[in-house]
Amino acid sequence: MSKKLFLSGNEAIAFGAKLSRPHVIAAYPITPQTVVVEKLAEMVSSGSLNAHYLHVESEHSALSAMMGASAIGARTFTATSSQGLVYMAECLHYASGGRFPIVMMNANRSLALPWSIYGDQRDSLSLLDSGWIQVYAEDAQESLDLVIQAYRIAEDIRVLTPVMINLDGFALTHTYEPVIIPDQEEVDAFLPPYANPNIMDLQHPRNLGFSSTPKDNMEFKYQQHAAVLCAKDVISDVDAAYGKRFGRRYGGLVSNYRTEDAECVLVTLGSVAGTVRAVVDEMRKEGKAAGLCRLRYMRPFPEAEIAALSATNRAIGVLEKDISFGYEGAVYTNVNSALLKAGHASPVLNFIGGLGGRSITREDIRSIFEDLLAAERQRAIDPVRFVNLGVAAHGR
Repeated sequence: MSKKLFLSGNEAIAFGAKLSRPHVIAAYPITPQTVVVEKLAEMVSSGSLNAHYLHVESEHSALSAMMGASAIGARTFTATSSQGLVYMAECLHYASGGRFPIVMMNANRSLALPWSIYGDQRDSLSLLDSGWIQVYAEDAQESLDLVIQAYRIAEDIRVLTPVMINLDGFALTHTYEPVIIPDQEEVDAFLPPYANPNIMDLQHPRNLGFSSTPKDNMEFKYQQHAAVLCAKDVISDVDAAYGKRFGRRYGGLVSNYRTEDAECVLVTLGSVAGTVRAVVDEMRKEGKAAGLCRLRYMRPFPEAEIAALSATNRAIGVLEKDISFGYEGAVYTNVNSALLKAGHASPVLNFIGGLGGRSITREDIRSIFEDLLAAERQRAIDPVRFVNLGVAAHGR
């Protein structure tokens, strides 16, 4: 029988990991992720989770250990945040290149300097090109469900690619809400035992973690790329199967809200989507047709779903907690590319907010929608705007 508990996002991740029956967990605490590995340590200590728990000396070691365990046939889990994530950047490429289906939680947090423990999404978005599948949760329930889904996606023979589950630091990791905990037997029926044809096997020796030459290196990279593209269908199938069994379905790569007849649409990701959804409802009551497109996955990127937003050629905004200094936000770059290829002619504006944990309020989001409506009328083309800064930043 499933049960309902009052959990933080961090605790929801820990319960999701427990239900997925990992064989090996690597732990290196870092704010605001620490509660995840603390909770898992309690579970292992109490005997409610049968897993090897490794308290390693660094984030680099944590992911290195996970690759080793995955290579011999173990289901693995680890978690990190911010400086810890970029410290393990070298290993991220090793893990994806080695096709190790590791699942890792990242608590989104600003990068230094200035030093900050508060949340934005610059850490994970700076590593979009590392070869990992990247997904962003909106709330604690989705966080738990994503862990279970992530293993089934990562371990699919067509994918065999690590998955990074991203939670907004403090806004989601430390916020408590009711969460349904699925029954273990139901999860076991949904998530098959770990099986990877590429593990170390003395009876069937093979080469792992090897070097290549210019003659064949590109083919390996092509296979990685093809696997992440293939993950699009796997993600949709897994989400549908999860919804059928557990009654919760999230929409695959994106989750749209009132976009069909919208005059303007705001694209965003993470926990701020809940506030955007509330503002959309408020504006609808005033006769202003706003809509929300929540990006769930940044890799693989939902190009077709974003292109579909251009059907009525309305103004589209991208709100993100990230910036590629000297140009624009990484999310905007991806969204705008998909829209341009789809022939979108209306304005596409980039709104940068929440850096270093600054709040993005309802008033900020309402102002964004008003800017989008005005841009649609004026055909404004300066895309990059900082939210709640007091000045506008211009440039393409």
